[in-house]
Amino acid sequence: MAKTTNASRGGAVLALAVYSDNRLVREQVVAALGNHLADDLPPVAITQFATPAALIAALDESVFDCVILDGEAAPLGGMGVSYQIKDEFNDPPPTVLLVARQMDGWLATWSRADGVAPMPIDPLTLPEVVAEVIRADQAGTLDDTILVPGAASRH
Repeated sequence: MAKTTNASRGGAVLALAVYSDNRLVREQVVAALGNHLADDLPPVAITQFATPAALIAALDESVFDCVILDGEAAPLGGMGVSYQIKDEFNDPPPTVLLVARQMDGWLATWSRADGVAPMPIDPLTLPEVVAEVIRADQAGTLDDTILVPGAASRH
């Protein structure tokens, strides 16, 4: 069975959620994503969240095509939020984790994030990563094998 997303429900836009406790990070993500991720995808509508509770509540009520999470957010970072989303929702949206240190990429595998993008926000890389994750999700090829827990770890 195909996964239900905003776009697959006939939505004219891709619904994206951005979580960070830092307003400047949210603004940078919104600016980097712009109105279109790629020519082959519909325009985007971005909803911003400053708290994990607000994001989780919105996920209970709305369908998002992708959730972008700040790995440096406090008190609950994007890694923990991604893990919670993947653990608590039957049909979770794909998640993209923003990491400040390349060595934290292995933690993204623990969080079951579907994609990882670097911080500071790169306006070329972030839209590409989000678009790749959304395309894979729409094609039904997105699964937990993109980032396998422990696969990036040297331990």
